[in-house]
Amino acid sequence: MFVITHYFRNVFILYVAVAILPALFLMSYIDKHDTHDKEPASLLWSLVGLGAFSTVVAIILENVFDGWILPSFQIRSAKTLAIVVATSVGLIEEGVKFFFMKKRTWNDYNFNYRYDGVVYAVFVSLGFAAIENILYVFNYGLSVAGPRALLAVPAHMGFAVFMGAFYGRAKICEVKQDRSGKRWNLFASYLVAVSLHAIYDATAMIQTPRATGFFLAFVVLMNVVVFHKIKKESSQDRSIY
Repeated sequence: MFVITHYFRNVFILYVAVAILPALFLMSYIDKHDTHDKEPASLLWSLVGLGAFSTVVAIILENVFDGWILPSFQIRSAKTLAIVVATSVGLIEEGVKFFFMKKRTWNDYNFNYRYDGVVYAVFVSLGFAAIENILYVFNYGLSVAGPRALLAVPAHMGFAVFMGAFYGRAKICEVKQDRSGKRWNLFASYLVAVSLHAIYDATAMIQTPRATGFFLAFVVLMNVVVFHKIKKESSQDRSIY
C-alpha cells in the first residue's frame, strides 16, 4: 500500500513539475528584463494566483457559452464553428486575465514604470497557462507536455506582452490626464490580446494543411516579434510619474 501511494505521489509531483516549469522559466525571463525598480515577490505571486483562479472563471464562462449561447448560432460549417469558438475563447480568457490584472495592479504604488505593465500581464497569463497545462497533462499524459511547452505556454506569454505594453501606456496617459489616450490604450490592451489569441486558436482548430501551415508561420512570427518587443520595452522603459 505504501509503495503504491509513494508511486502515485511521485507521478503527481512529476506531472505538476513538467506542467509548470515552462511558465516558471518564462516568468524568470520577463522578470530579468525588469531593470528598474523590480516588483516585490508578494505582488508577483499574487498575480500568479489570480491568473490561476482566472482559469476556473474562464472554464465556467466557456461552459456557459458552449452550452447555452453557441447552439443558438446554428453553425453548420466546421471552419465557421472553429472561428466562433476561438473568438469566444479569446474574449473570455483574455477578458478574465485583464480583469484580475487591472483589479490588482492599477492603483498599486508599485506600478511606477511602463514595463511593469508587461510584467503584470505576463505573470497573470502564465499563472493561467500553468493551471491550464496541469489540466492538460493530467488529462492527456506527458505526451502533450512538450508541444504545450513549445507552443501554448509561450503563446499565452505572447498575448500578454502586447496586453501589458498597452496597459503600461494607459497608466502613463492617466497620469498625464489624457483620458482618450487611457481609454484607447486599455481597449487596445484587451483587443490585441484577444485578436492574437483568436488567430492562434482558430488556425490550430481548423486542421487543414493550409490552416496548419498558417498556424506554424504565425507562431514563429509572433515569437520573434514578442521576444524583440520584450527587449525593446525593457530597454526603453521609463518612469510613469
